[in-house]
Amino acid sequence: MKQVWFKVKEAVKSRMPEASYRLWIEPLEYMESGDSAVIVACPNFYSKKRVSSHYLALILSELKRLAGRDLNVELMVKPNGSDNGKGRKHRQMVLPGVAVQPHYGRFLRKDFTFEQFVVGSNNDFAYSAALSLAAHRRRQLPSLFLLSRTGMGKSHLSQAIGHHILTQYPNERVYYLTAEDFTQEMVSSYKNNTINAFKDKYHKNCDVLLLEDVHYLSGKDRTQIELSHTLDRLLNDNKKIIFSSCCKPGEIPRLNENLRSRLASGLISNIDPPDFRTRVRILKKFAAANQWSIPLQIIEYVAGELTEDVRQLKSGLVGIYTKSSLLGCQIDINLADSVIKNMVRPRKTITIESIKKLVCKHYNISVKDLVSRSRKQAFVRPRQVAIYLARRYTDQPLQAIGRSFNRYHATALHAIGTVEKNLKQGGQLKQHVEYLVEVLESGRW
Repeated sequence: MKQVWFKVKEAVKSRMPEASYRLWIEPLEYMESGDSAVIVACPNFYSKKRVSSHYLALILSELKRLAGRDLNVELMVKPNGSDNGKGRKHRQMVLPGVAVQPHYGRFLRKDFTFEQFVVGSNNDFAYSAALSLAAHRRRQLPSLFLLSRTGMGKSHLSQAIGHHILTQYPNERVYYLTAEDFTQEMVSSYKNNTINAFKDKYHKNCDVLLLEDVHYLSGKDRTQIELSHTLDRLLNDNKKIIFSSCCKPGEIPRLNENLRSRLASGLISNIDPPDFRTRVRILKKFAAANQWSIPLQIIEYVAGELTEDVRQLKSGLVGIYTKSSLLGCQIDINLADSVIKNMVRPRKTITIESIKKLVCKHYNISVKDLVSRSRKQAFVRPRQVAIYLARRYTDQPLQAIGRSFNRYHATALHAIGTVEKNLKQGGQLKQHVEYLVEVLESGRW
């Protein structure tokens, strides 16, 4: 049966993207089999959850085909050390409710874990890459550059990697700091004649470096040179490095080419603003984590109004709950509006009709063509984009959106799914949507 499992993995490999296969299927290990099931080990809980929800049906299908009979697949998390067994290391347990302290640098926020991170179409690739790096698949991902504007979750993902590594591999030395911290420490070491100790700490005593806000290094020539040497040493020793910034390496001004090259040498993953459905899920999870009872109507209202970033989104819910507690009144739309109106920038009301006009202008077609029954690609793609934007920026239900485009509910849902799939793949459509989103949110329509 072990040989059959290898064949199953090869078959699955041919039916899915190579990057996804390397992240999720390749690490799976055959353990044993019985009359009705094959037991497979996953490297960690997150891997088990992902495989179970996304790839198990495909695995079962190929297993049935190659084994010639129905077999179940039981996923388990591979043991990572035990008190029993000769030569195995004892794993240090983490005290509940206590924030994990990295071996050096700032504290990791105890709520910035993979479990508390809400995955959506805007960040699923960044999440997968971060999880892969945290799982210690060295040959696949030596470094990761998390790119987003402020408040999108890059610090959350960076610290989640630190939490996971310290929990799964407690002997590893994790350093979490900002580029400003690194600069100040280096300057201080020169003043105090301890530069050799500073270098030894990062060159010899660091296994994982979580370095935030690398754009802060702009113009700091001496720090850039020292950091370049540090990164060279860490990468040569197969250590893990996670950068975060609001600028691409190529867009950071006054950065020397050596450091720019090292920052760009790994995987660069962008985190986009969350869509409406993801914002709702973020608020639900945030409310549940704080044990707040917030009506769904209020959560959807906040998600529809606060669209700039995750930080603003959570702040809105905190404001609503706090005001309700202080005044001793019920949380309703009026109370929510009194908080939210002070947080949002004035903007035009985006309607389905305004979206239609903007899309038609962009694609140089008429509104009549947009809502026609024509299946010409020149009309189908703009129609799908318009439906997607209508769902994202209006409070209209799918049925109403479909009717507005002379389509059924199911067709509107299919259009939204098609656009979301294409956004993940990048390309010209993503550029078009990003431009239209920018125009809508800036009110320049």
